[in-house]
Amino acid sequence: MPPTSPSSSSMPLPERPGPSWRMTSSLIMGLTASLSRAFLYGLNSVEVIGLQRFLDILDERKDVAKRQRGLLTVCNHISVMDDPLMWGVLPFRYAFNPSNHRWGLGAHDICFKNNLLGAFFSAGQVLPTHRLQHSPLGGLFQPTPAQAIRLLSARPFVKPTASSGAVLDEADIPGLPPVYDQDRYSWVHVFPEACVHQHPKLFMRYFKWGVSRMILESEPIPDVLPIFIDGTQHIMSEDRGWPRAIPRFGINFRVAFGEPVDTEKIFGDLRAQWQELVKQHEMKPQTPRILGELSDELKYGERAVKIRIEVARRVREEVLKVRRSLDYPDEEPAGFELAETWRREPEKDKFKSNVDDSLVNKRQ
Repeated sequence: MPPTSPSSSSMPLPERPGPSWRMTSSLIMGLTASLSRAFLYGLNSVEVIGLQRFLDILDERKDVAKRQRGLLTVCNHISVMDDPLMWGVLPFRYAFNPSNHRWGLGAHDICFKNNLLGAFFSAGQVLPTHRLQHSPLGGLFQPTPAQAIRLLSARPFVKPTASSGAVLDEADIPGLPPVYDQDRYSWVHVFPEACVHQHPKLFMRYFKWGVSRMILESEPIPDVLPIFIDGTQHIMSEDRGWPRAIPRFGINFRVAFGEPVDTEKIFGDLRAQWQELVKQHEMKPQTPRILGELSDELKYGERAVKIRIEVARRVREEVLKVRRSLDYPDEEPAGFELAETWRREPEKDKFKSNVDDSLVNKRQ
């Protein structure tokens, strides 16, 4: 249990969910991971690079009380089956331990469209993400990125200001995920392209800025580890024929776990700029700032936007480093890292891009 502080609620955090929820979550995550592993290794050829390095990181995080920070993994997104299939490379002993497994982000209109699916994906540690094409609640400042920021962090989630000194009950903060002691410094996995992007040469789209928020706003900054995958675009190709619902097999699947990023070297200057912006904001009279909640200036101000753009670019470069280490031919054209490059694409859920001729699925 973390030490109490002036901004913490006086009520202690429960250590973990009740036994029925723990059992349900363990079964859903464990069986899903086991089926993924059986499919990958039973019906396909699998190559894993850097696995032991990643397992060592997970082993170091097994004891929640000894964690010092969260873990943020980032990866290219090439099929609707990337998650959970990619986690099938983890040995079985990691499958049934939700407290040391990933939290992911899933489309609200697909994963949470009814109570049964919502319960399944919630137990599978998936946060509902609204998309602007399907919900007015979508966008960068919806509750889900704030939830991910809190999962990557530890208490206190409420920071009183000098002007107010007020304290809120953290358990009652709107949008806060269930607050359990075991959830602090969690592992969150994101696909920053935020859509399936199947390019024949495995080029990537620009990275959206939700990942920037997680790096800038989490306290302390999480460990960041890039991953690159190849093969699931053939298991569930966007132009596959009948039967579309059946995954293809006999595929060469490849996953490379990169080196942990030196976060101070790569993001330290941008974090400092962000914290200066926050400090300037907090000098103004206001109510206590909740971790993950921002004023309009911190959301839309020119400096804040520029910082997020640069963070996303640097995260993408870390994933590109893993791609380059695998000796894929060709460097992508200049400008693919910029949002404006992709603005001329059609406003559709599924299409062939007129930017790079890739197959795109924005519903996944």
